[in-house]
Amino acid sequence: MIRHLKKIKPLVKVYQKLIGYDQTAKQWCRVVMDRETEKMVTELDYKSMNVFEISGSKWKNFGFASYKTITYPEFDICKDKLDEQFDLIIAEQVFEHLSYPFRAGKNVYSMLKPGGYFLVTLPFLIKIHDSPDDCSRWSRSGLSFFLEECGFPLKQVETFSWGNRKCIVANFNEWMPYNPKKHSLENEVDFPIVVWALAKKQN
Repeated sequence: MIRHLKKIKPLVKVYQKLIGYDQTAKQWCRVVMDRETEKMVTELDYKSMNVFEISGSKWKNFGFASYKTITYPEFDICKDKLDEQFDLIIAEQVFEHLSYPFRAGKNVYSMLKPGGYFLVTLPFLIKIHDSPDDCSRWSRSGLSFFLEECGFPLKQVETFSWGNRKCIVANFNEWMPYNPKKHSLENEVDFPIVVWALAKKQN
């Protein structure tokens, strides 16, 4: 059996190459979200911003005036706050894993300067992925009201979503790499696989 698998494995790689499959490619479910969130931040005065990214380093080289990141468990946003304030706080694919997201949202709000921004991205119609836990999902409207409860004025919260049925099904078994030859970026509004928001603290 093992001998047969060894023979099949190279053939699978050849097939994947033929169809344009790339395991290192950006995840299909994140292509539009990443493009749009980068555009949103670019439209801010980002080069003068002091930025804190929670449990990630994706934005490290974006060109901010200063950048800091701290990861769990060294930093637990549900109970920890830094003794400083930021122009922008980013949490990408973090809040679904938090046991106490409201506490975390309040901590984010307190660490923002007046007029500061919070960028948050989250999954919605996507499989459970414990790391260590998977606790919450918000729809686009639910995310708006959650951020309002955390302190952000509702009129200062912009929420967005993207997804389609084929992408949802494709992600049942694996995090599907994006293949522009096969995968549509059409948005079916009733089938959001990811949601995101940019919320502004009151001046």
